[in-house]
Amino acid sequence: MSQFVPAPRCAPPADEELLRRAKAFYDSANPRRTVREFSNRPVPREVIELCIRSAGTAPNGANLQPWHFVAISDANLKREIRAAAEAEEKEFYEKRAPKAWLEALAPLGTDSNKPFLTTAPWLIAVFAQPFRELPDGTRSPTYYAIESVGIATGLLVTAVHSCGLASLTHTPSPMGFLNRLLGRPSHEKPFLLLVVGHPAESAMIPDISRKPLDEISSFRMGQLSDS
Repeated sequence: MSQFVPAPRCAPPADEELLRRAKAFYDSANPRRTVREFSNRPVPREVIELCIRSAGTAPNGANLQPWHFVAISDANLKREIRAAAEAEEKEFYEKRAPKAWLEALAPLGTDSNKPFLTTAPWLIAVFAQPFRELPDGTRSPTYYAIESVGIATGLLVTAVHSCGLASLTHTPSPMGFLNRLLGRPSHEKPFLLLVVGHPAESAMIPDISRKPLDEISSFRMGQLSDS
């Protein structure tokens, strides 16, 4: 039987304060952009630890917290990851990618060369755990693992941005090399690599825009009662 504790208590903000906070968050989030050119300026481990702890607050299926984050700053290991990732990316760009996919990527200027994997001070490998290992050695499924890890990764990206750092979500496919290089068990599935650091002073980003609100949302509102 689960035990319960009281929910956090706080005075509900007035609508004006809700709007102020929502706008402040949007104004902070809106400038976030993916960066592909990083500085090698170090970032303290404590900053990365707190960002990962923030990711670990994400809602998740049955509170099984089906994720694992591996933070990498070791230069030799980053070189190994880069070599493995670029091999997969070369195969993708030259043989596996459909023409339409390559056309969609063209405006972003990406290719199989991934120098950010060794330049940035931190890589965070995010793993999903579709199963968990029980003390008796058997496996039991987790629930909504991919959805849960996706939410946690969104919080991680937001936490990194809130510190004033830049990030890049990198997803070479397949990513099985991460299990081998990072010593993670086979029941964990690589979700993505998050590249984290300060942007290079000369960093450039594509001149692209985001879809307006009316293209990414719709509202179905009932009529308010006067009584």
